[in-house]
Amino acid sequence: MRIGVYLAHPRPGSFNHAVFDAVVEELSGRGSQVVAHDLCAEGFAPLLSAEETETVAAASPTQDAQVMLHRTEVATLDALVFVHPNWWGMPPAVLTGWVQRVLAPGVAYKLGTAEGEPIGLVKAGRALVLNTSDTPAEREESEFGDPLQNIWASCVLPYVGVTDVRRVVFRTVTDSAGETRADWLRQARREAAALLARPGCRDTVPTPN
Repeated sequence: MRIGVYLAHPRPGSFNHAVFDAVVEELSGRGSQVVAHDLCAEGFAPLLSAEETETVAAASPTQDAQVMLHRTEVATLDALVFVHPNWWGMPPAVLTGWVQRVLAPGVAYKLGTAEGEPIGLVKAGRALVLNTSDTPAEREESEFGDPLQNIWASCVLPYVGVTDVRRVVFRTVTDSAGETRADWLRQARREAAALLARPGCRDTVPTPN
């Protein structure tokens, strides 16, 4: 399998970086071809240009080589993994910009009319979203309605054709103990391994020695 793994956190050494590294190592060790991107470290430019605001007509070729690379890569992936913190109920700006610039019309979906139903073009039928948060789960749901769940599992990913979406949240992260974080990293590895076994897997997944 060819899997894209995307990290959105600006601080080197963050727990998100540790989750990202664990997932990449687990998937690679199980024989997957991993396309890994630390979006902040790579300097991905999230600002959408005026020319990129089309929602119906296919996106015009961009002069941004980095965006073109990501658009080309997305079309080749069998699964997606996103690692990011919960900031104000949203992904960090760099990942929001990635969604808006990379998952463009004609690349990730096709829309006949503005009010029409989208046709997803992304062949990666499954995705794993790994979040960190300092908000307890009950409060996140009761007060805020768990906006990240809606963003990923109801809005963004199904719109482009990714219908099998699993999201896991590690919380509360800021004051968590080292032992707790070690448990979370083991869970992240298990989730990465389970991603390969979810229905639709076309390749035999070898067990690491």
